[in-house]
Amino acid sequence: MTISEAPPQADLVGRATDLVEVIRKHVAWQDENRVIHEEVIQAITDAGIMRMRVPVRYGGYESDVRTVSAVISELARGDGSVGWTISTLTMGSWLAGLFPDEVQDEIFADPDVRIAGGVNASGVATPVDGGVILNGRWHFNSGAPHAQWDTHSVLLATEDGGFVPATVAVPLSDLTIVDDWHTAGLRATGSVTTIADNVFVPSARVLEMLPVFMHGQHQSKLNADSLTWKLPFVPHAVAVTSSSALGMAKAAKEAFFERLPSRKITYTNYERQADAPITHLQVAEAAVKLDEAEFHVRRAAERLDTKALAGEQWSVEERALGKMDAAAACLRSKEAVDILNTASGGSSIYSDQSMQRIERDIQALNLNGVLHPNSNLETYGRVLCGLEPNTNLL
Repeated sequence: MTISEAPPQADLVGRATDLVEVIRKHVAWQDENRVIHEEVIQAITDAGIMRMRVPVRYGGYESDVRTVSAVISELARGDGSVGWTISTLTMGSWLAGLFPDEVQDEIFADPDVRIAGGVNASGVATPVDGGVILNGRWHFNSGAPHAQWDTHSVLLATEDGGFVPATVAVPLSDLTIVDDWHTAGLRATGSVTTIADNVFVPSARVLEMLPVFMHGQHQSKLNADSLTWKLPFVPHAVAVTSSSALGMAKAAKEAFFERLPSRKITYTNYERQADAPITHLQVAEAAVKLDEAEFHVRRAAERLDTKALAGEQWSVEERALGKMDAAAACLRSKEAVDILNTASGGSSIYSDQSMQRIERDIQALNLNGVLHPNSNLETYGRVLCGLEPNTNLL
C-alpha cells in the first residue's frame, strides 16, 4: 500500500498489534521451516513497518527510536523470531541511509525494500579500479532469505598493507546463500550464511565505518540534517534489536496467565495453581523483572532520541551505558521468562505450547555477541573504573 506521510507512534504500534494474530497463526510453521511465512512478511510490508528507517523522500517515515523500539517489541510479542528479523532488517535500512545518495536511489527504488546484514567483519574488500573485490563468508545473516540487499561488514585493505572496518552494500543476487540455520532458538529468523566469491562492488557502495562509529560521519548529503541519521550506530542498533527480548517476555507472561486458571500443581494438594503462595512469588518476581527490562529499553530509546534532537555528542561512558541498557533488557527478559517457564510445569514442553519456544528464543538472544550481558557488563565496568573499553564496537 502507498503511505504518503509518516504515521505517529500510536498508529504504527497499533499496526504492529494488529499483526500479532496473523504472526501467531504461523508460529509453528515458521519454527519448523526456519523462515518467516510469506503471509507474515507481506502483512508487515503492507502495514508500512519496513519503512520506519527509510528516508522520507522515498516514502519512508524516519520514525524516532521510541517508535521503532515499541513496534519491534510488539512484533516479538507475536513471535520472537519475527521481532528479531524485522529489527535487523530495519537496521539494514538505516545503514543504507549512510551511503551516498546515488546508492540510496538504487536501493530505495522500492521503499519496502528489505536489507539484511551484520556487524561481524567476516570478509575482505580488496581495492581495484572503480571499486573493490569482495570475498567472505558471513554467518548469522538474519532475514537474508527475505532480503534483496545485504550490508556486510568487511575489512577494507589499505595501501599500507593494513585494514580498516567498512560496510559494503551488495545485492543478494550477487551472493551465494547456504541454508545452514539449524538451531535450538530463534529458528524462524532464517539467519543463514551468505558467501561472496570475487564479487565486484563499486566504490560508492563501500563505506568506511570508523568515522560512522565514533563521529557520525557518513556519505549522504540529503540525510545529513535528518535526526534519524544523527544517531550513533552501535547504541542505536542494540536499542532496536534488544526490544525483541521485551516482546518475548511479554508473550511469556500472556502464555502463563492464559493457562493458569485451568492448572493445578501436580503431586500437591493445590487443585488451583493460582492459590499457591509459590505462584504468587513467581508471578510477582517475573512481573518486576519484565518492568525492569522495559525500563532499560525505554531509557535507551529516549536517550537516543533526546540527544539527537539536542545535537549532543556521545561520551564513551554513554556509549557503554547504551550497550549495557540493551544487555540488561535482554537479561531481565530472560530471567522473567525463566521464572514463568519453571512455573509452567511439565506440560509446557510440548511443541504446541508457546512457552517452550519462547524459552528457546530468549536463550538464543542472550547468546548474541553484541548483546551478551556478561561482555557488556565488563565493558561498562571498565569504563566506570576509568579504563579503556575492551572493544571498538561502541
